[in-house]
Amino acid sequence: MIVGIDEVGRGAWAGPMVVGAVLLGGATIAGLTDSKKLTKKQREVLDIEIRQKAVAIGLGWVSAKDIDRIGLSQALKLASRRALAHIRHEYREIIIDGTIRLIEDPRVTLMKKADLLVPSVSAASIVAKVARDNYMKHLDSVFPGYKFTGHVGYGTAAHRAAIESLGVTPLHRLSFAPLVRYASAGPVNESAPNFRSITNAKLSTAPLVATHKSAHSSLPRLTTKQIGDAAENKVAGFLRGRGHEILERNWRTKFCEIDIVSCYNDTLYFTEVKYRKSDKQGGGLAAVTAKKQRQMAFAAELYAAKQKADTVNLRLVVADVSGDPPEVREFLELG
Repeated sequence: MIVGIDEVGRGAWAGPMVVGAVLLGGATIAGLTDSKKLTKKQREVLDIEIRQKAVAIGLGWVSAKDIDRIGLSQALKLASRRALAHIRHEYREIIIDGTIRLIEDPRVTLMKKADLLVPSVSAASIVAKVARDNYMKHLDSVFPGYKFTGHVGYGTAAHRAAIESLGVTPLHRLSFAPLVRYASAGPVNESAPNFRSITNAKLSTAPLVATHKSAHSSLPRLTTKQIGDAAENKVAGFLRGRGHEILERNWRTKFCEIDIVSCYNDTLYFTEVKYRKSDKQGGGLAAVTAKKQRQMAFAAELYAAKQKADTVNLRLVVADVSGDPPEVREFLELG
């Protein structure tokens, strides 16, 4: 029961730094190694298998703005703490790739080239790399002309040429030596659409898990869409009652549709509502497959990019709703 931790994006000029934490829990996955030694296709295939087989996976994100504000070293530690916070199962050791003690825990072991030697660290390297690359790919449509898909924020000749032509964006790390001169050069390129702030959510200490008994109803028979809308309305009310601000309903991307996007404290929640008329039809949670989770993750990253909200945490959740009228049976974080 070893949690492996590794980072990607430390040396990039633009975009977030991402730390992966993976608890394989005994799962055997062939081909695990340092993500840099794998092709894009190999990483994507392994990423799917890791997400299907691992006991727990965590990703910790730190934005370029925060890297500039607190420094690379502290940002790396912050991202590591955020990643480890997702691991909610028992483990006996934490192995971190490298020689820097990113987490203060007596179970930590530092190991050079751990991403080559320890399967859980290799897995952490892969999921972090795939997640960050997908995020940077999405940014091509937000900041056209920078070709983030190709260089994913690193200091290539093409990236340097784009900066000289278009200027810097909010994604660029202006504390990095090659970009320091842009820090006082005036406004950054704000080519992305302006969206309303999502950081003013109300605070609440109420738990995000609830179970209710379903009730009987004598209302007229509803259409499938009406039932679905009623279930989503119930979940939206459930969230509001626990301090969430509802930001979007039925937010669509080419990957999937997010039923509800909400904000609570410093976290964005992307909720999939699954309705079953009765318990005999099985739980709604089982309908959220690994593929669906990946689609939700891509959509969540795209939403955060468009909202310029890479300083907040992202959570995927599923609401299990049943009964007539619908009642929330369970609200479960997926990661």
